[in-house]
Amino acid sequence: MIEFLLGPWELPFMQRAFAVAAVVGLVCGVVGVFVVLRGMAFIGDAVAHSAFPGVALAYALEGNLLLGGAAAGVTTAVLIAFVAQNRRLKEDTVIGVFFAFAFGLGIVLVSTRDSWTTDLSSFLFGQVLAVGPEDVWTVAGLGAVLVTVVLLLRKELIAVTLDRETARAAGLPVFGLDLLLYIVVTTTIVMSLEAVGNILVLALLITPAATARMLTDRLGVMTLLASGIGCAGTLGGLYVSYAYDLAAGGSIVVVLTGLFALTWCLAPKHGLLARARRRAVPAAALSASEATV
Repeated sequence: MIEFLLGPWELPFMQRAFAVAAVVGLVCGVVGVFVVLRGMAFIGDAVAHSAFPGVALAYALEGNLLLGGAAAGVTTAVLIAFVAQNRRLKEDTVIGVFFAFAFGLGIVLVSTRDSWTTDLSSFLFGQVLAVGPEDVWTVAGLGAVLVTVVLLLRKELIAVTLDRETARAAGLPVFGLDLLLYIVVTTTIVMSLEAVGNILVLALLITPAATARMLTDRLGVMTLLASGIGCAGTLGGLYVSYAYDLAAGGSIVVVLTGLFALTWCLAPKHGLLARARRRAVPAAALSASEATV
């Protein structure tokens, strides 16, 4: 067991992968709390896929794939935030329009190339084991900025999440906060692409927060739990990947989903077994009263 736990840390590429995975898991946990509470899972998926045309264009122009994805994702997030202000259309409808357009545009751009390279495939499926030292510092610095922004504006973001009209009546800049949250979510997703890839990134953003939601009703505790679960799940996934020679991104998502399934069953208040016990107690009491009568 000691060799299993310490063995990967002797390899420089695993040390970098663990560092990036831990930071990404922590940041996704913090940001994901607001995504889950606001019911924004769909926008996470839309932004992840909207980065695709930016990556495809950067690939065609031989530019930086992550910068291309970030530019496309932020542009889409700004457009969604702007168009969604028209309350005639629901937010999920606006997201669906831009989601379909962005992914379609990405497919068109990819079709202009004769073949895909490893770089483009790594964007789709992740390549955390190939990160360099500069990637570690970039992710760490960007993660620190994102967490700081979210924590500093936590009260305002909560107010907009719980009741937009009340927040607007209180003088809060609802559109500005919407835009900020979309940009934070977009940046978090793009930052996480190297760890799990475009296809699986939504799980990293949603699953830790959803797991924490099963365990508490308090936002502060939920944020701490989500960041801890995200960090532990990404590290656990890397251990599984290393031990059994499996894809790192997929292993991370499988471990996180396993933690969610355990919590869904065993959570002390909201878990499946807890709900079954609560239903069993009134039934037993009713049976006892009928027997007495």
